[in-house]
Amino acid sequence: MAKSSCMTISKIKAMKRKGEPIVMVTAYDYPSAKLVEAAGISFILVGDTLGMVVLGYDTTLPVTMEDMLHHVKAVTRGAKRSLVVADMPFMSYQTGPEDALRNAGRFLQEAGAKAVKLEGGVRVAETVRRLVEAGIPVQGHIGLTPQSIHQFGGWKVQGKTHRAAARLLDDAAALQQAGAFSIVLELVPAPLSRLISGRLRIPTIGIGAGDGCDGQVQVFHDLLGLYEDFVPKHARQYAKLGDTIREALSEYAEDVREHRFPSAEHSFEMDEQVLEGLTVADEIPAVYQATAKSNGNGNSNGNSNGNGRKRHSTTTARP
Repeated sequence: MAKSSCMTISKIKAMKRKGEPIVMVTAYDYPSAKLVEAAGISFILVGDTLGMVVLGYDTTLPVTMEDMLHHVKAVTRGAKRSLVVADMPFMSYQTGPEDALRNAGRFLQEAGAKAVKLEGGVRVAETVRRLVEAGIPVQGHIGLTPQSIHQFGGWKVQGKTHRAAARLLDDAAALQQAGAFSIVLELVPAPLSRLISGRLRIPTIGIGAGDGCDGQVQVFHDLLGLYEDFVPKHARQYAKLGDTIREALSEYAEDVREHRFPSAEHSFEMDEQVLEGLTVADEIPAVYQATAKSNGNGNSNGNSNGNGRKRHSTTTARP
């Protein structure tokens, strides 16, 4: 497909200027990326939420660079036209700009991402600036930042007091000044998100932040009912694929047990004359026959040979 049809950072910024809502969703592997792109969504986040919805952790904190690289590579293979943003995992950038540069560069160079996302505002602004100066596009993330979940004491809405709201405004301004091309606002009250979005030149992407943001991002598994441990308040389930998958797997298991699958439709035929004259000995690799003889156990009455494998007689039927 022509390069002009690919989503770019310039197009994302232009959408804010034109007042066009921006749609973003997560993907974590090749098939989900293909489905997302086929649905007309070309702004994809490979979030460290994969730690919870794919790998089964309680938080995003255990996710490593190798985990993220593995999944980003799969997504970029499936989404050829999309702007794929790679989430920088815990401790991949908090240790300083040099580590952040090295790790962010791997996402672009090795995994094919077009940008990275990192959490924090004023405290990471210098790191964002260094990445942008190196040619690495950065999406910011403020509000509820999951990598600081223990500091927050849980999944709590942020910015509800005057002081907290002012801090988020400062964080957003610092990220824009540092060169971020967009900012995720997570679990931020809708009026505050609207205020932040109105003050910024760059797009805001909300998740649990109301409809005043320039765009929205949701987790693939939440939208489709695939993650059933809990459903966040901010997520709408557009399907309940968990139920559908369970029903399909149960039907498959029942078909196998009742000999309804595989049928002739799912099997392969051959010229049965090829089978004429075959004996059990013809089917046993020579190495097994040699082992049986050397152990003095070359009988054909169904006893185990030297490798513990059953050999059945060609002349004696099983009872």
